[in-house]
Amino acid sequence: ADMKFNKSVTSSRRKNRKNHFSAPSSVRRVLMSSHLSKELRVKHSIRSLPIRKNDEVVVVRGTYKGNEGKVTQVYRRRWVINIEGVRYEKKNGSLINIGVKPSNCSITKLHMDKDRQALINRKSSNKGQDKGKHEGESVP
Repeated sequence: ADMKFNKSVTSSRRKNRKNHFSAPSSVRRVLMSSHLSKELRVKHSIRSLPIRKNDEVVVVRGTYKGNEGKVTQVYRRRWVINIEGVRYEKKNGSLINIGVKPSNCSITKLHMDKDRQALINRKSSNKGQDKGKHEGESVP
């Protein structure tokens, strides 16, 4: 039985699932984050970012693994993103987008604007500091 650090945060599966699936769009944005590619990770010194329209991604897991393309839509209500190349053709010839979960994708090219640059600067500025790590002596 591990001790909880914060009494106000629940570890109940039922409550966590309820909070996840009834999350508002602003919270879903953060939950729908993707890892950055190795090059971007080195360049910006951050691991992941909330995905957005016009990012270029590669699918790294699942049926559509290896597919690359631009994000055409972030469908927060369904927890998926639509990617330019990932679709199937119906019998009548119409093309249907297939939703891919952002956790199964890796961002290869970021769509940059000043707000996103500010977010990256804010996230990467915390990386330089040690987060309360003890030097030398062992922690009991």
